[in-house]
Amino acid sequence: MRLKGKRVLVTGGSRGLGRAICRVFSAEGAKIAFTYTREPESAEKTLSELNEGKAYRVSVLDVDGTAAMVLELESAWGGIDVLVNNAGISQNLPLALLEEADFDRVMNVNVKGTYLTSRAVARGMMRRKSGVILNMGSLAGERMIEAPIHYCASKAAIRGMTEAMAKELSRHSVRVLCLAPGLLEDGVGKNLPGYRLTDYLAHVALGRVGTLDEVARFAAFLVSDANTYMNGETVVMDGGLG
Repeated sequence: MRLKGKRVLVTGGSRGLGRAICRVFSAEGAKIAFTYTREPESAEKTLSELNEGKAYRVSVLDVDGTAAMVLELESAWGGIDVLVNNAGISQNLPLALLEEADFDRVMNVNVKGTYLTSRAVARGMMRRKSGVILNMGSLAGERMIEAPIHYCASKAAIRGMTEAMAKELSRHSVRVLCLAPGLLEDGVGKNLPGYRLTDYLAHVALGRVGTLDEVARFAAFLVSDANTYMNGETVVMDGGLG
């Protein structure tokens, strides 16, 4: 119960890693609110796995919708202690076929969405002089691996944003961290051709992809009061990629 009493907002929490984060954080004692943009049935499934949860159908690019959600949570809960910027998208497109609109869409959701949500939530954290923001990065933003360039660029930007936010918000006792997983059992890894997955696993010390629960459990530690002296860091969690 390391997150007992914590009030947590997770973007993109209706499936995949976001759902795992919501489920694990709830099991650790947190109140959970999460966002989603499609598949209401997936959101309902996430809610069914939580002890106490709220779901909001709002895009991370919807400034007014995000502001209204944060205002409602601040009123209902008295504040938000933890923000997990998990919402993100990718497309498996090579550079030669990558249209400008594709590039803009990934950068907007992954980078601008993180900025907009962080700005909305950080204001309350700054007033209370307390809070943790966890940005979900990726190994693709940390290492030279074969991955779509707009996805890699967006996740590299998340690292830079994490460091800048951590420096700026530290004066308000708000910490900002980034967790960068390698390939997981769900998400980007599911769409890789077999030969690329085989090649990737040949270079991973543990010889397997990571699980959603493994990442979610570590995320719970990162935002907990057991981890109070880490700030501005990007932690790579890739099973030992050599």
